[in-house]
Amino acid sequence: MNIVVLVKQVPDTYSERKLADSDHTLDRESADAVLDEINERAVEEALQLQATHGGEVTVVSVGPDRATDAIRKALSMGADKAVHVSDEALHGTDAIGTAKVLAKAVGTVEGVDLVLAGNEATDGRVGAVPAMVAELLGLPALTHARKVEVDGTTVKVERETDEGVQHLQAALPAVISVNEKINEPRYPSFKGIMAAKKKPVSTLTVADLGVDAAELGIAGSWTSVLESAPKPPRSAGQRVEDEGDGGTKVAEYLVGQKLI
Repeated sequence: MNIVVLVKQVPDTYSERKLADSDHTLDRESADAVLDEINERAVEEALQLQATHGGEVTVVSVGPDRATDAIRKALSMGADKAVHVSDEALHGTDAIGTAKVLAKAVGTVEGVDLVLAGNEATDGRVGAVPAMVAELLGLPALTHARKVEVDGTTVKVERETDEGVQHLQAALPAVISVNEKINEPRYPSFKGIMAAKKKPVSTLTVADLGVDAAELGIAGSWTSVLESAPKPPRSAGQRVEDEGDGGTKVAEYLVGQKLI
């Protein structure tokens, strides 16, 4: 099988995240950057499928130059090669534009049988890019999978919902997004980290993919942020002194806040 995994570098959830004052986009330079945790699970699932069915795993990422670190993390886990789309024109691109670029980048990989991705990234949490990519590629989309099985030319997934578990299947090639219950990603070994340094990474621009730069960036986005402000600090709570009537005071406070 030839498997493509879509990965994204995101600000570490343990770092402070803030928006840039100039254009209200996420200030990625102000925080430590890591490979998105659900993307790690997508990479792990691709490697497990590769171990069973053979083939090759290609990582595809859209992001600035520093996204190379996230790509190398995926390669050190065991992926074979990568495609990195890096271009200043991508700054501020929305989900629709990102999907267009990703679809074009996937198209540079020959004989793709399966495209895997995380169901959402921890920075934007749009949760729609994998389905958009599938639409642009003309492939079936099986989203929010917690289990993936490939049998010949058919792929089957389990999707957990609030009402129960859905069983989906489609003919290959297909696009699948996975959730956090799919697996536990492996830690890269020292051997894997060293091998990743020699694995091929193709760096492409928007022009290389034939995407119109006017459709990308802040100007090409279908939405715009007109104003933003930092989250206000939390105010101190109201303290209740219990002098035998603490329960009554708490109830009165909750009634005053219209909570009960």
